Amino acid sequence: MRLTDIPAVAIPDILLPREGTDLKKWAVIACDQFTSEPEYWEECDKFVGSEPSALRIVLPEVKLGIETAEQIENDLKDIASNINKYMSEGIWSAPSEGFIITDRSTSLHPSRRGVMLAVDLETYDFTPGNKALVRATEGTVLSRIPPRVKIRANAAVELPHIMLLYDDPEDKVIGNALKTAPDVIYDTDLMQNSGHITGRFIPAGSAAAEGIVNDFKSLISADGLLFAVGDGNHSLASAKAHWENVKKTVPADQQNTHPARFALAEAVNIHDKGLDFEPIHRVIFGISKDEFMAKAEEFFGKDNMGTGSQSFTVVSEGNEDITVTLRNAPHTLAVGSVQMMIDKYELNCDYIHGEDSVRKLSTGNAVGILVPGISKDTFFGTIETEGVFPRKTFSMGESFEKRFYLEARKITL
Repeated sequence: MRLTDIPAVAIPDILLPREGTDLKKWAVIACDQFTSEPEYWEECDKFVGSEPSALRIVLPEVKLGIETAEQIENDLKDIASNINKYMSEGIWSAPSEGFIITDRSTSLHPSRRGVMLAVDLETYDFTPGNKALVRATEGTVLSRIPPRVKIRANAAVELPHIMLLYDDPEDKVIGNALKTAPDVIYDTDLMQNSGHITGRFIPAGSAAAEGIVNDFKSLISADGLLFAVGDGNHSLASAKAHWENVKKTVPADQQNTHPARFALAEAVNIHDKGLDFEPIHRVIFGISKDEFMAKAEEFFGKDNMGTGSQSFTVVSEGNEDITVTLRNAPHTLAVGSVQMMIDKYELNCDYIHGEDSVRKLSTGNAVGILVPGISKDTFFGTIETEGVFPRKTFSMGESFEKRFYLEARKITL
């Protein structure tokens, strides 16, 4: 691994499966997807069979809802054992020091490009209002960190599903790197009809690698922000917590380059046309439309409703939609204002993707809240102003478009 002029960015030693490995069976989707669909993971298991696969060294979170604590503990032991087995059997080729330019295609988008890099955990902070180079985009649930730290603490390597966002409207970082025609290092279809991915290698020490670093440096905002975490915030927070534990055992003069100090991640330009931001709506149960509107008038102020620039839509069975418009909103985003009300009254709320699903669920004693999507153009400005987005503000694409585990990196000496 090689440090760069930007504290947040290092050039990683990336592990890829050795030549001849079936990459379609190796790569598997992020563990936090399809958590209510065990059949998806059963199909993955059947497809992989006995072949080497990232499926054998990650813990699909669907298991957390159907397995006992003892079974989960055994799963974690199996993961550590399989990692050691893969390392001893030479499943991974020798590490390659460099960046990888990824290009993912799906049935919905012909291309979504990213840069595989190592992010310095010392430059990441999930505390709202911080001014770190790498910041969380939503509130971090601290209770979700310890189980993930346990997995990382027992593993010699990491496989990332972390996606960082950067603000590059001119497409300098990847556009300039691709002008050098980097070599293809992997090229494979992905299982379960999840599209295709190609990786192009930019070796450390090359002019192209130096260009990537310089272009990233030029994107640091006046507020000191470079990367916002788009996906995998709790994984990144867990990696940081693990590093804080490891750091206590590492001499100060060896901490700068210790592998546990860094986390492998894919950085994606927020302006990439293959990256969609979908709003996450709300459905509130145990309340009628009239009861909800009464609480809204109480929370927002009746005189504050009716005109203004911020609005959301209330839907209920058998009634016309109601557009609530606020003149002096308590949050810069409509979803934030709605969430503040939900939290204030401790309403029974579920977070739903897609307007059709909201309307389907808004029957009987349930009310749907449709919120507008967020703009890519104001995304980074909102983080700088608000600190973090309200929880469940946005989703990046559909489930099958999420990042696949493919690349790995050693995190122990």
